[in-house]
Amino acid sequence: MSNLQSYSEPREAKLFRNNKSQAIRIPVDFEMPGDRVTIHRDGDRLIIEPVRRRNLLQVLAELKPLGPEDQFPEIDDSLLPSKDIDL
Repeated sequence: MSNLQSYSEPREAKLFRNNKSQAIRIPVDFEMPGDRVTIHRDGDRLIIEPVRRRNLLQVLAELKPLGPEDQFPEIDDSLLPSKDIDL
């Protein structure tokens, strides 16, 4: 996988059909990290960007605090007790 560069010379790429979707063969020197991208249109241009994985701190920062209305569910006393597991 190549390093992402801020600018590179334009290259021609092959378009093809994949079922009902149009797809593009991305040359190896334009390869992106990961297996997902976001895509949006800017006029007649398509902008393709890699989806960045969020780290744990980012996920936690987006969580809403628990309030008094957030109650833990009642525990079913009829369930068998859990077994200790030796690791």
